Amino acid sequence: MNRFKRSIPKIWQQVAVALSVSAVVVVLGCGGDESGLGSRYKVTGKVTYKDSPVPHGTVNFIPTKPPPPEGRAASGQIKDGYYTLSTAGNDDGALPGEYNVAIVAMDIDMASAVSKGELPKIHEGDAAYQKAHKNAKKLIPDKYGVSETSGLKATVGTSAKTIDFELKD
Repeated sequence: MNRFKRSIPKIWQQVAVALSVSAVVVVLGCGGDESGLGSRYKVTGKVTYKDSPVPHGTVNFIPTKPPPPEGRAASGQIKDGYYTLSTAGNDDGALPGEYNVAIVAMDIDMASAVSKGELPKIHEGDAAYQKAHKNAKKLIPDKYGVSETSGLKATVGTSAKTIDFELKD
């Protein structure tokens, strides 16, 4: 005979089960989006310049509608012409909205960007880094690197989307 079952009235057993189920639902519901940003949707695409894939770089989506703080920027690394956006990390996508887009792609000699000294380092403010950045080979025209001058726009809806960018001179 189960002594535990006999000592607890049936109503309390049902309450315990209901509370347990509720706790599981709350835990599972909260686990999906720890950032608190809301639903993001997968955005992928291809970046080409003069009909060739851009080998590497960064795609940046800067929100215009809604503007920050509701709208959040999303970015992705270009690898062999393809990118996937992240807002909070792990290729989580972008929030729905309208964006201006900036794309940066260049070859920087990182060996020359290292400042010499007691502890060699790479820092954007160092003269060595600034010189390496200035001498970097541009893979696409500079105008694409600033969202206000790129002429590139994108809209993210409430489903996965492919957004390609065909860059020209």
